[in-house]
Amino acid sequence: MTVRTCLPWPDKRLRTKAEEVPEVTDEIRAIWDDMIDTMEAMPGVGLAGPQIGVMLRLAVVDGSTERGRAVRLANPEILHSSIELREHEEASPNLPGVSAKVKRPRAVTVKFLNEQGMIDRRDFVGIEATSVQHQIDHLNGKLYIDRLSKVKRDMLLRKAKKQG
Repeated sequence: MTVRTCLPWPDKRLRTKAEEVPEVTDEIRAIWDDMIDTMEAMPGVGLAGPQIGVMLRLAVVDGSTERGRAVRLANPEILHSSIELREHEEASPNLPGVSAKVKRPRAVTVKFLNEQGMIDRRDFVGIEATSVQHQIDHLNGKLYIDRLSKVKRDMLLRKAKKQG
C-alpha cells in the first residue's frame, strides 16, 4: 500500500491541465493502485492524478458503501450530462479543512480508457457522478472552488490558509 502526499494549495500543478495517457501500461496501473490507496486513506470518493503531482489524465472513483469498487479512468471525457442537478458538499485534500455545496448534473455518461486499455463508457449517478465530474475538473486544472461565487471562494481560501 502506497499512500501519496496530496499537493497543497496553491501548488501550480493544481492549475495545470493534465496530459493525455497514450496507453495503459503496468506503470499506469501502479499509479492507479497508489491513487486508490491514497483515496482510501483520506477517506474520499475520488482522486485525480494532478492532486498527487501526477500530471496525467488519470482518475479513480469509488462511491460504493462497501468500498473496494474503484473505477479506474484514463482520459475521461463526459459525453452526456443530465439536465437535473444535484447539490453535494464537496471538499479536496488539496484544500484541507474547507468544503462547499456545489451543484452539478445528477448523472453523466463518461468515455474513458479502462484498466485493459480499452475504450469504455459508463453511466455515473449520484455521488459517483459528482465525484467523476470533480476529478475531470482537476484534470483540467480546476478545483471545486472555481464553481463558487468570488465572495464564497475568497472566504474559503482565507479559511483554508488559516488552518494550513
